[in-house]
Amino acid sequence: MEKKNQPLQFDDDDEDEVVLFGTWSSSRCTRVEIALKQKGIPYRYVEVDLQNKGELFLSYNPVHKAVPVLVHNGKPIAESLLILEYIDEFWSDRGPKLLPEDSYQRAKVRFWSNFCDDKMIPATFQMVLTGGKAEEVEKAVKEFDELLTLFEQGIQRDLPATFSTHRSDDGGEAMGFLEIVVGINVCNYAAIEETVAGMIDEAKHPAFASWVNAIKEKPLMKELLPRHDQLVTKIKGMLASVP
Repeated sequence: MEKKNQPLQFDDDDEDEVVLFGTWSSSRCTRVEIALKQKGIPYRYVEVDLQNKGELFLSYNPVHKAVPVLVHNGKPIAESLLILEYIDEFWSDRGPKLLPEDSYQRAKVRFWSNFCDDKMIPATFQMVLTGGKAEEVEKAVKEFDELLTLFEQGIQRDLPATFSTHRSDDGGEAMGFLEIVVGINVCNYAAIEETVAGMIDEAKHPAFASWVNAIKEKPLMKELLPRHDQLVTKIKGMLASVP
């Protein structure tokens, strides 16, 4: 599969070596690329064959054996949310901050980011794992909608400015931690809707839908989102493989 973007080039005087091991269709990998580019961190990208991961990659992540892995000066960091925090902390003097300064808001951003990864993403995959069977699809869509309701209500309660401002310190182009984590997963909803079923009821979730549509227009999101046709082909292949 072709690479969806070209990484930044290293400067001759750059002492840091940053390598990202990932795969083109993984939202967890793309969120790391967004953070690196938004911070202006040069990096090299290595596409990992998930069917043949190779000894080098497995040596960097021997526990979960999963992408993404960020290798900074030979030291590997696994798990995308941890990588995002590492990027934000290590390069705190470069680019806009990903996490808010306020301790309470940071905790809430982490909570809802984890909710997205632990609940919403698996529910999305469950739609595909139905194999297109009508009753199972309906059940999976209902489960996702219930989780989305919890998320929307929680954000409006805990981080009320999130849905109402779509702007950042640089005038609106940069994305915060939650925008990157959630946006890169949900901004591809059209591929799910084309292949499986309707995913987001905009009439029922207007605040969330407006937020997501605004995130889709961010320059880095538009640059780094996997191509719609490639995702559709991949999802169709997954649907066909379900017994």
